[in-house]
This record gives sequence, C-alpha cells and structure tokens, in this order.
Amino acid sequence: MNDPTTQRYWIGFDLGGTKMQCSLFDDQLQMVGNRRRRTKAELGVEGCIERIGQTIERTLEDHDVAPQSLGGIGIGCPGPVEWETGTVRVAVNLGWKNVAIGKILRQQFGCPVSVLNDVDAGVYGEYVSGAGKGARSIVGLFPGTGIGGGCVYDGQILRGKTLTCMEIGHIKICDSPRVGATGMRGTLETEASRLAIAGELAKLAYRGEAPHLQKAVGTELGAIRSKTIAEAIEQGDQQVAAVVQRACEIMGYAIANMVLLICPDRIILGGGLVEAMPGRIVKTVARIAREHVFACYRDEFDVVAAKLGDDAATVGAAAWAHKQSTSSSMQHAAD
Repeated sequence: MNDPTTQRYWIGFDLGGTKMQCSLFDDQLQMVGNRRRRTKAELGVEGCIERIGQTIERTLEDHDVAPQSLGGIGIGCPGPVEWETGTVRVAVNLGWKNVAIGKILRQQFGCPVSVLNDVDAGVYGEYVSGAGKGARSIVGLFPGTGIGGGCVYDGQILRGKTLTCMEIGHIKICDSPRVGATGMRGTLETEASRLAIAGELAKLAYRGEAPHLQKAVGTELGAIRSKTIAEAIEQGDQQVAAVVQRACEIMGYAIANMVLLICPDRIILGGGLVEAMPGRIVKTVARIAREHVFACYRDEFDVVAAKLGDDAATVGAAAWAHKQSTSSSMQHAAD
C-alpha cells in the first residue's frame, strides 16, 4: 500500500436518492478514480450508511490506498444539513431525518469529515475547477426532478447560522395552484423543474399536440427525459418548445431576484435538462434575467452552463474538505 506519511488522499462523495458516487483525489485534488453504485434507499438508514462506508472502502482498495492516508472526507447529501455537526436534518428521497452521517464516517475512517448539501457541493466544485473558476461569487441553479440551488460568495459556501440554505427551488414565484412535494404552491420547482415540464408535456402528448414526443415515448411521465424533450423540439414539436421556453422564463425571474439580492458575477446552470439543450436554456434565462434587473446590473453577471457534469459534487465535496482541513491547520498553527 501507499505510504501514508508521504501522500494524503481525499474522498469526495455524492449521495443522491437513486445513485451514489465516490471519487478519490490526491493531495493536489486531481481525481485518481471513482466508483458509482445505486443508493438503494429502500435498505433504510442503517443499510444506506453501511453501503456508503463499503463504497469508500472499495474505492480505497481499488487504488491501493490505506485509510490512514486519508486527509479527509467530504460528502454532499440531499436536503438541509447542520454543517457544523455533520447532521442531515431531513432528506425526503432517502427517508432520513436527523442522521449524524459526519460522526458515523469519522468513527469509521478516523479522519475529518465535512458534510455539505449536495447542490452546495456541486456549486463549489464548479467554483474551484469548473464553469465558476476565476469568479468572485457564483450562484448555481440545477433544474432536475426538483430545482437545486447554491451560492459561493467570496470563496465561502453561503450558509445559515446552523443550517445550509439557498433552497431556491422552494421560493414562491407565482400564484400557480400546482403543489410540490413540500405542499407549497407556485414555487420555482413546481413551475420550472424537469418534472414540472414533463407533466405539461404528457398532457400535450395525450392531446396530440406534441406528435414527435408522443411517437417517441407516449404519455408516460417517467419516460419524458431531458434528451427526449430536446429531440422533440429539434423534430418540430412547437408546443414542447413553448413549454420549455416558459420554464426558462421563470428560471430567469428567479435569477434576476438573486442578482438583485447579492449580485454574483456568474450564474451557472446545470443538470440534465441544461446539458441536453444548453444554448436554448442559457440564452433564454440570461435574456429574461437581464430584462428584470436594474440597467446598472445587466453587465455585471454572466450566465453559463456547468462544465463538470456528474463529477461536480464529488469535486466540490473533496475540495471543501481539503479547504476546511487547511483552515484548521492554519488556525492551530496561529494558536
């Protein structure tokens, strides 16, 4: 095995509702390798935690790295997180409530563990080595089944006193009667997430107003994926394009609100929907955002597509763990 005295390694872990990814990084934060597995939330809290630990162990074994060589672990988890204690307060898609994942992993691997919200991890990844590199402050918006948001402000992840924040998907954006998973109505998520878009497109297909989409997948909601939506637009389904256009406009309003609040110099859009049609979505969101801020702000920010894809959260989680370790070492030296 590698000599733990000569090289430190870092784990970046992305825990999602359906899949998990574990990436190993060297001390220069270059990715050494990774491992992906299904999350299997149906195993329950203990079963899922055991699976996380096993995945980290196997990733280390894959690259002949001893646990003693770990400088730290960063893990991005869905839902609000108590960032100081490393406790996930609630993760609906995992069935978690008040799970002290940080403490559990520290005991298992004997190294510092940083627990982040998963979108915060992804946005920080883009900040350090993706589309946000070189920016002073960024906001990330990731439309998917829901809509995740995060902010890095002057190099720090924007957080509350005890909890993570930037739950941008749940801000109220209009008076729509649509209800989201939280029971809230008219939120950014209920109006502009990929799931919301797919719901509208299923109706179009049922009414015969989206012939190419209907031919490809019928009216099955779960089959209306990002790539399918993009292909239907390319083949001439104008009503499909109109639904996506409206969702982009709503996201543009949300971005305008963020610009008016904190004036980030870069807005990053990511997720499968953006990856499937980056030009269409980025252009529309940017135009609408600029139309709804003061004129003096219009040239103060850029809207760009994310670059790191599925690796963003593991890159960000590892980089944040590395940053926290470095800051702690400097503090101890000063003391």
